Amino acid sequence: MAILLSRRSNLLAVVVLLLCQLFLYATVSSSGSVLKQGGGEEFSEELLLKPFPDRKVLAHFHFQSRAPHSSSHGRHHHLFPKAIAQLVKKFRVKEMELSFTQGRWRYEQWGGFDPLSSNNAKPPGVELWAVFDVPQSLVDVYWRNLTHTLSGLFCASINFLESSTTYSAPELTFKPSFGNLRYGTLPREAVCTENLTPWLKLLPCRDKAGLSALMDRPSIYRGFYHSQRLRLTSSESGSDEVDSGIGLDQTLTVVLQPSSWRTGKTYSVETNIQPSWSISSIFGRNIPGKCVIAKSSNVYLQLDNGLVGELKNLERENAKYVANTFESEGFQSNHAFKISVTPDKVFEEVDNLHGKSTSVIYGFSVEKYSDSQPFDLGLTWKIPVVWSCQQAPLHASRFLMGSGNERGAIAISLEPTESSEGLPTSHIIDGRCELRVDIFQVVPWYIKVYFHTLQVFVDKQPRAMADVVDKIRVSPSKDKVSPGVMEMILKLPCGSKSAAFSLEFDKGFLHIDEYPPDANQGFDIPSALISFPSFNARMNFSEDEFLNNSPILSKFQHALQRHHHYMHSICIVFWIIAQCASEAC
Repeated sequence: MAILLSRRSNLLAVVVLLLCQLFLYATVSSSGSVLKQGGGEEFSEELLLKPFPDRKVLAHFHFQSRAPHSSSHGRHHHLFPKAIAQLVKKFRVKEMELSFTQGRWRYEQWGGFDPLSSNNAKPPGVELWAVFDVPQSLVDVYWRNLTHTLSGLFCASINFLESSTTYSAPELTFKPSFGNLRYGTLPREAVCTENLTPWLKLLPCRDKAGLSALMDRPSIYRGFYHSQRLRLTSSESGSDEVDSGIGLDQTLTVVLQPSSWRTGKTYSVETNIQPSWSISSIFGRNIPGKCVIAKSSNVYLQLDNGLVGELKNLERENAKYVANTFESEGFQSNHAFKISVTPDKVFEEVDNLHGKSTSVIYGFSVEKYSDSQPFDLGLTWKIPVVWSCQQAPLHASRFLMGSGNERGAIAISLEPTESSEGLPTSHIIDGRCELRVDIFQVVPWYIKVYFHTLQVFVDKQPRAMADVVDKIRVSPSKDKVSPGVMEMILKLPCGSKSAAFSLEFDKGFLHIDEYPPDANQGFDIPSALISFPSFNARMNFSEDEFLNNSPILSKFQHALQRHHHYMHSICIVFWIIAQCASEAC
């Protein structure tokens, strides 16, 4: 009798499993039919791999979801996450960006003047900014409600940004928003798996299929840098029927140290040759095909212009190698490296304005791969190659001056990164060559900054503020009410070799219960934002219909209005002085 019941239960389990598979197939088929209809929802997934000069590898995941305007298609969605659609409608969000970052982006080794770093190099901790389509009197209310919703959605402390002491309203350094933009950061926020899991739940296939199946938690969090970003745009149907609706871009940028593909050992710093790697050696797994409801699924391998230029120089020095190894006939195997998979597309940058060399991108389609034949891209180096990534126009650094625990000063230093003698050329105004630099800095309310002490130095010589500062907006901090905000638009002479700015401050006297946890580690001042509006970090490719359907490559071609460069947060230590809370004291 027991054996009969066991067989019946096993048979019932098999029947239930078959029914579930049929239901899943029907759901996928219905979703696929929606994709084929004009104006329906779309989802695409892409992965960009890029070797760095310091023997590390960049892995940049990009997932793009699009949904038409809700007024014409109701409240139900086939692919687009319902939680995001409800958030946009309830809080009238016109544009929003949220990032969780662990580690620091190394601009000197990893570059700072390309579309990828300009968009995805973020400050440590949490950064949130949003533009609301509401009257200015209601912006703060909608901001507070938005922070609480995002805090519960992503299992983070974003609700701490509801306080007026933690957010600001920039006007000069961000694009015009008519006072409806709010910006806030949490530099000390820890980022871990509890933030990545709800981020993955917004994907149609989550981390069970497609490119997101590579997101092995130990592999991601052992990297030197990782940043998960969520970019949201919403437009009304009356403005443009083609682009109207909700757009969601989810990106995950990870910098990993590859191990030897064949020996499994990590390469040492003394090794001259670059480490050979593959997708399976970096993430511990292969790509089991595409997400079945994805419109497109592609993997790219990028060799930046510095690497391509160095490889071409090695070809010229050694006459036995055949030139033009990056053309379609010799892309897979040449004297410098070997690619384990034959690319489906090869894109070479044209009309490069930043240098003589152009970058090369190899494209691979994942649609033809499956569980039985997974996709595993490998790159094997044959000779040592040393190169450098494209740097930003200026190298910005920020540091503290002074001593003691009462007073001090914040200094911002700008130095040229090019091999030229002075600052790079921007544009000529009234016969003078000037470089425009925008600076945005927020300081907590307990840092009493004296903005009248602003000093400007050009070539280590003091200069009048009117000669360098074109516009300035200052919002002094208020005790326990609002932080201090400074926005400056600078016009620096192109022939200058360096520029520096300094501001004096006093440390406020805090009550014992106003100190955050682990106060002995100090207080973090949020990262400053440096922008170069006159420079466009973009890549130009020859016209190809494939580029318009690729979210990553299409964004590479679009000119960025502002090239952003984040300076790392700095820490100020306060003495913990116990104060009596009772009135008798």
